[in-house]
Amino acid sequence: MQEAGRSSIAFVYFVAAVACIGVALHAAGLVPGLDSAVAPQNRVLSQAQPAADDDGSKRVVQVSGSGYDLSPISDAQLSRLAETLNDEERRILLNKGTELAFCGPLLHNSQDGTYTCKLCTLPLFDSADKFDSGTGWPSFTGPFDDDHVGEVADYSYGMVRTEIVCGRCDGHLGHVFRDGPAPIGLRYCLNSASLNFIERGQPMPDLTRDADQNNDTPATEIAYFAGGCFWGIEHRLQQVDGVIDVSSGCMGDTTENPTYEQVCSGTTGHTETVKVVFDPARVSYGDLLRGFFKLHDPTTLNRQGPDIGTQYRSAVFPTSDSQLTETRAYIAELATKPRFEGRSIVTEVRLAADAGPYYIAEDYHQDYNARTGHRCWLPDISDDDE
Repeated sequence: MQEAGRSSIAFVYFVAAVACIGVALHAAGLVPGLDSAVAPQNRVLSQAQPAADDDGSKRVVQVSGSGYDLSPISDAQLSRLAETLNDEERRILLNKGTELAFCGPLLHNSQDGTYTCKLCTLPLFDSADKFDSGTGWPSFTGPFDDDHVGEVADYSYGMVRTEIVCGRCDGHLGHVFRDGPAPIGLRYCLNSASLNFIERGQPMPDLTRDADQNNDTPATEIAYFAGGCFWGIEHRLQQVDGVIDVSSGCMGDTTENPTYEQVCSGTTGHTETVKVVFDPARVSYGDLLRGFFKLHDPTTLNRQGPDIGTQYRSAVFPTSDSQLTETRAYIAELATKPRFEGRSIVTEVRLAADAGPYYIAEDYHQDYNARTGHRCWLPDISDDDE
C-alpha cells in the first residue's frame, strides 16, 4: 500500500512538472497557437442551412442535437470575445495552455449546474457527470452534448493524446483519456480557466446566439403542443423537415417534477405535451401549428379517442407573443371551416411562461414509436385537407 501511495504521489508530481514545462514552452512561443491546430474531429451536427450575415454574405448555420447554434465564429467576433479574458485564460483557451494541477477554482466545485465555455458560453459539461479523478483537474465522464466538444489529435511533448476543444469557438479545454470510471470509461480532463459555471436554476445561455454574433435570425425556436397521448404526436412531428428534436413530457401546471403515474392520475393538472425544437429557416411555426391540428381532435374536452382525463386535453403553449397571436388567429380561422361546423374548438391556449415548467417524461417514453415499432393511427400531416 505504501508503494502504491508513493507511486500515486510521484505521478501527480510528474503531471505537475509536465504542466510547468508546458507553461514555459508556451511563454517561449515554442508550442503552436490555436490557428495552427488540427480541425476538430468527430463533430456530428443535426442540421445545416444557409443564413445571411449582416453584410449580406452567406454562412452555414450548424445546429447541435440539443438546439445550440454551432456555426463557426468569425475572426472579428473571436477577437471581441477574447477581450473579455484575462492573461491566464487567454494562455489556456487561445494558446493551448495548461493550468497547474490542484490549482483550478472549479476542481472541488460540488454545486449542481452546468459548465460552459469561458469564451463563447456554449454549454459543455453537466455537474451530474463530474467526478473526482484525483488528477488535480476537473473531470467528467461525458459532455453536455457530444456535438459541443470537438476532438483533435495532439502529439505535443512527445506524447499521443486527444485534445478537446469547444465545438463552437475551438477554444482549448483540455484532453480526454480512456481511464474513466465504468461503464463509459472516459475521463474528460478540463482546465478551470476554460470554463464558467452556472448554478442550476440560474439563466442558461440562449439556445440561439446573441444578436451581436452576426445572426439576427434565431437558429432554433421551441413550440409546445398537447393533443392526447404524446407518443403519436412526437412520432409524426419528428418526421417534419426542419424539426431538430421532439421530446415527450408534460406541462400546464405548477406541481414540481411529476412522475408519469402522477400525471396519468389526472390529479396534477398537467397535460401530456411534446416539446418541439425547430429551425424557423426550414419550417415555420405556422406549418407546425397546422400539422398539429391535423393530428388530434380539438373539439373533445379532456379527451382524445379512448384516452379520457385532463391529462389528455388539447393545448398549445406559445413561447412568444408572436406565436400566441398566430395560434389564436389560426384557431379562429379553423372555426370557420366545414370540418368544425356545429362543434366548438376547446384547445387551451396559454403562454408557456404562464403554464408552468415543461417536464420531460421518463426515458422509456422518448422515441417510443421508433424504438418499439408501436404505431398510433394518426393522419398524414402533409395532407392539405382541413
